[in-house]
Amino acid sequence: MREVVRQTGVNPVTLRAWERRYGLICPVRTEGGHRLYSREDVDAIRRILTWTGRGVAVSKVGELLASQRDSAPESAAAQHGEADERQHWRASFLAAVSRFDSTELERLYGQLFTLYPPAVVFESVLLPLWRDLLQRSDFGATSQWLFLDAFLRARVLMRLQMNRASGAPVLLAALPGGCRELELLCVGLLLGGEDLRVEVLAPGQPLNELALVCEARQPQALVLLAQAPLDAEQLRRVHRLQLGLDCLLALAGEAAEIGLEGVQQSPIACLGGGAASMGRRLRAFIDGRLDT
Repeated sequence: MREVVRQTGVNPVTLRAWERRYGLICPVRTEGGHRLYSREDVDAIRRILTWTGRGVAVSKVGELLASQRDSAPESAAAQHGEADERQHWRASFLAAVSRFDSTELERLYGQLFTLYPPAVVFESVLLPLWRDLLQRSDFGATSQWLFLDAFLRARVLMRLQMNRASGAPVLLAALPGGCRELELLCVGLLLGGEDLRVEVLAPGQPLNELALVCEARQPQALVLLAQAPLDAEQLRRVHRLQLGLDCLLALAGEAAEIGLEGVQQSPIACLGGGAASMGRRLRAFIDGRLDT
């Protein structure tokens, strides 16, 4: 437990509560009663910190963790091998970031994209490292996070701007709830492709002015990224927005799947939060093949 506390900054009382009261982590016990945490436990703790940092109640986090596990049905052996390889990549990136070495960071970034699709690059390697640095409080971590954040935002934005797909775009905006620009840009990159151009609106875009933006841009669809489950008031505002739009409206993000009954039997689609499925569901929605 001491080592997990050192790595994550979560105190022992909280770790025990997450285990006993909420069942969010499941360390094994030695014969002497000591807890042994796996790498998967540590990753889960970091995901819990991410969700609670966005304002998600701890009681809701279990549903989000379960949805993430369900979206990755590979065998345990395959998962373990891939986890080791991606951990190696994260360690290599961290070493470059710790030296503030932009040349090495560029080399690793290019090499990673030759081996994996963008969804794997961001979801399994770069964003976990970015979130880990964001949560750390040791000396130098903030500077390292700012260095990595600036590097990644510039590269993702460049990839989005290089998309020359014809036709009307899809607009992507963040719902209020602590979304950072890099997270929004990455979702835009994963939603788009050679057949679909996604334009990302800046974080802080007022929800009540989105109809005005859509009237000017005439998109195929507007996608709202939900970083935390929507409460009743937010759902009312989303439904009110939909009534004023001349384009399709969808919710994206793992948090959008919690409380999904709030948009059932409505024209609003839920694209989910899986990197591999969001784009497919968006295209099916635009083509009229997705039940909402």
